Amino acid sequence: MCPKDEHLKRPALSSQFKVAGLTFRNRVVLAPMSGVTDLPFRQLAWRFGAGLVVTEMVASRELVGNAAESWARLRSSGIDPHVVQLAGREAYWMAEAAKIVAGNGAAVVDINMGCPAKKVTGGYSGSALMRDPDHALSLIEATVKAVDVPVTLKMRLGWDDQSINAPLIARRAQDAGVQMITIHGRTRMQFYNGKADWDAIAAVREVISIPLVANGDVATIADAHEILRRSGADAVMVGRSSQGRPWHAGVLAGAAAHPDIAGIVSIVEEHYAMMLDFYGADIGIRHARKHLGWYLERFAPLATSTEKAAIMTSTDPAAVIARTIAALSAGAVSLQETDAAA
Repeated sequence: MCPKDEHLKRPALSSQFKVAGLTFRNRVVLAPMSGVTDLPFRQLAWRFGAGLVVTEMVASRELVGNAAESWARLRSSGIDPHVVQLAGREAYWMAEAAKIVAGNGAAVVDINMGCPAKKVTGGYSGSALMRDPDHALSLIEATVKAVDVPVTLKMRLGWDDQSINAPLIARRAQDAGVQMITIHGRTRMQFYNGKADWDAIAAVREVISIPLVANGDVATIADAHEILRRSGADAVMVGRSSQGRPWHAGVLAGAAAHPDIAGIVSIVEEHYAMMLDFYGADIGIRHARKHLGWYLERFAPLATSTEKAAIMTSTDPAAVIARTIAALSAGAVSLQETDAAA
């Protein structure tokens, strides 16, 4: 029976699911997003009830070489289970990095074979690995053999429409010992254009027995139920729809409620303070700008370009947060419509 015909049997988003010997508290996963899901964002998403959060991708060779940024991305600070995503193009460095990750408390090592960014694929990492399944499998096998913790894999449907090889790689990855697979329903060449193909993910479900997570264009509870129905997946992963809404995965899972404007203001204040504390004031101000932009885009549609520019260019933390709060408070009248549209 095709997975899409078994929608009545799909589990509730709020229910637990297991990967190897681990139990995750619900079936809504926050996607690893480079430059977005740093430790402060993950801590907020976890607190609001995401079933699982994953680090930004950690470059394997750079981690082994003690690069400060890679070590910063590795940090957990109380999130349990701690899931770290590794990226790389050589089996040796992936294996060595996996040992470091596991030795520093990771409960799961996730392999990145899905990132479409040119700076990643240009180095033959991320989704570029899907162009050479044999080489990709050598990385997977080396990583699995290097650690005792579960190894998972995130990838796309294929490199382009002429090479939809996710089912082939998924089956081989399962045989190599991978314990869970996440599929973004686009090819690399699509980047984030067009609509994710949720039906195509079902072809992976048909060839593997390990847990499957479906990803791509999941913004609402209805989306989450539909992608599960059409893909046959066990869980959903949300990415861009969480930008400016660290509580979003928890809301989809039924673990949290949409905050009102007072709640949003409080979260934004806390998020900003967390980022300054994590990165230091100078770097934190710069890294926080994208997050403030997303908050303003979603919840302060009445803010003028002049107001936004003042927030994005200021180097005074107190002025930045004061202006942001003022803009969000002024946009409160449209909050209900904004949440409904999202």
